[in-house]
This record gives sequence, C-alpha cells and structure tokens, in this order.
Amino acid sequence: MDVELSTLSAETGALLQARGWMLSTAESCTGGWIAEVVTATAGSSNWFDCGFVSYSNESKQALLGVAPDTLREHGAVSEETVREMVSGALARSRAQLALAVSGIAGPGGAVPGKPVGTVCLAWGLRDRPAISETLCFAGDREAVRRQTVIHALRSLPRVMGAPD
Repeated sequence: MDVELSTLSAETGALLQARGWMLSTAESCTGGWIAEVVTATAGSSNWFDCGFVSYSNESKQALLGVAPDTLREHGAVSEETVREMVSGALARSRAQLALAVSGIAGPGGAVPGKPVGTVCLAWGLRDRPAISETLCFAGDREAVRRQTVIHALRSLPRVMGAPD
C-alpha cells in the first residue's frame, strides 16, 4: 500500500481508537478497497469491525436493508441509497461510525445525469442522521475508485467532529 493510503488509515485508526469507536464500511464501487486499506494497518482490529461489499442491488437489500423502493426511485448511485447503506451497516455491526460508497467507476455505466466518475458517499454515527454527498471524480476506473477511498477516509474526522 502506498504512503498516502497508509497514512490515512493510521490517522483514521488513531482517531477511532482515541474514542473507543469501531468503524464499519458498506462498499459498492470500491469493492472492499476501503476495508482493505484500513485492515492493512497493524492493530486495526481495535477499531475496525467489519465491511460489507454489496455490489448488486439485491445484495444492498439483503445485506444492508436498502429498500427496494429507494433503489427503484433513486438508483443504486444516489445519496438516498448510500444513507440507507450506512444505516444498514450500523444496524448490522458493533460500529459507532459507518461509511458507504456507491458510484459509476467506468468505463461504462453512465446514465443521464450520472456520468462516469459519479460517486455518492455517506457517513453516519449511531446517534445522528447520516450525511451524504455526491462527487464526480476524473480518470479511469482505478483513479475513480482510489479517489473515492481517499475522500471517504479524509472525511471521517469531519464527521466525527474532530478538529482539522
């Protein structure tokens, strides 16, 4: 793993461990890359509970409890879906903090209003509603996925209320 990802994982772990919190991930377009990054850090079992890779709509429903109506009305790549993925990850884990991602990494898959590179992310704490955002990353499939991993982890301190 490269230095940037390793540093982000270590910083994430330090923040979580200082609070005695666990993290859970719910990933679609990143295919478990976020979980892989955090578990590459020694000692991550102290602050990482589990990761869900739910690539298909059916698995989003079965593993994370995403409502069929949400997927039908908003699509898998939507803030509504990733917020429900966060809720499902929190409900099905011991984590106090969860993050979720779903996107169109390319090269195909674009739909009107959602070009290749569109990624929806959400973060949530057990005692607060999830927050979400939609971004559009540039580059090929690997670049979009990597930028998603980095952004998801870089945003955790803000979600946790930690100073910048």
